[in-house]
Amino acid sequence: MQGQTHKTMSHLSAELHRPVMLQRCLELLRPALQGDTPVVVDATLGLGGHSEALLTENPTLRVIGLDRDPQALKLASERLAGFGDRFEAVEAIYDEIEEVLNERKIDAIQGALFDLGVSSMQLDVADRGFAYAQDAPLDMRMDQTRGQTAADLLANLDLEELTKIFRDLGEERYAFQIAKEVIRVRENSPITSSSQLNELVERVVPKAPGKQSGHPAKRVYQALRIAVNDELDVLEAALPQAIEALSTGGRIVVMSYHSLEDAIVKQALQERAVSSTPVEMPIELPGTGPSLKILTKGVERATEIELSQNPRAASARLRAAEKLEVA
Repeated sequence: MQGQTHKTMSHLSAELHRPVMLQRCLELLRPALQGDTPVVVDATLGLGGHSEALLTENPTLRVIGLDRDPQALKLASERLAGFGDRFEAVEAIYDEIEEVLNERKIDAIQGALFDLGVSSMQLDVADRGFAYAQDAPLDMRMDQTRGQTAADLLANLDLEELTKIFRDLGEERYAFQIAKEVIRVRENSPITSSSQLNELVERVVPKAPGKQSGHPAKRVYQALRIAVNDELDVLEAALPQAIEALSTGGRIVVMSYHSLEDAIVKQALQERAVSSTPVEMPIELPGTGPSLKILTKGVERATEIELSQNPRAASARLRAAEKLEVA
């Protein structure tokens, strides 16, 4: 019976997860993984699709997969068990890369991969509360063992705080009006389910036939999810750690799914791709040369072929860079 359960979970893992822009990720990381025992940190392991492809293609590769979601770690570990000690799953948030590497006495890595945002499993399993398409409790925690839920935020934040979250993290133009309606509704009953939140937003956001893209609550869900998981602060802390950990010639590949994430990624890569010598200096000072070479021209998007097979790739924005020896 136990074997049957494991088989079912492994099948679930494979079925739920179609890795986004997989071939392009492999292509970008490949030149950095030519040594005897290269190491890649998969900073957002999820269900392990990218890690599986990397390990399959590189027989000497070691992958350290990080995730804060215990359920994802369990499924990915089962999926990748056949790779033995070449794969290690670690329960950690990706701003803990430095700590994870130090604990394992790893001085440098050859690749770092970030596939940001919410995973297929988190979207598809209804009781996680990430998706407006399914009625579920408003949880949205990537690690359901700790922290406040989305329902907690809706119950406890004041008008100004809710407006700021919806406006800044969801880029929602009706942030104030939605926050005001949240305050009004919760005075009579708590907002605990996605159906309640959907109905609330639909009452506030004007209907514009032919102009509206997706569900009117999608930006509110994005905002709450980012706030619940502190995603932007975590990303800002994680990227410098990953870049610092790269060996010369090592590569970082990051896929983001909205403009807030992409802006952080763009800044983290580009500020290290230029000299830090003051512009008024006639020559470049030692140790101030660029530490990264940008490998992508702007952001790269999924191909039409991939989009036809995996609609969730539509919002993916890929950037990549290679670590240089600082002159």
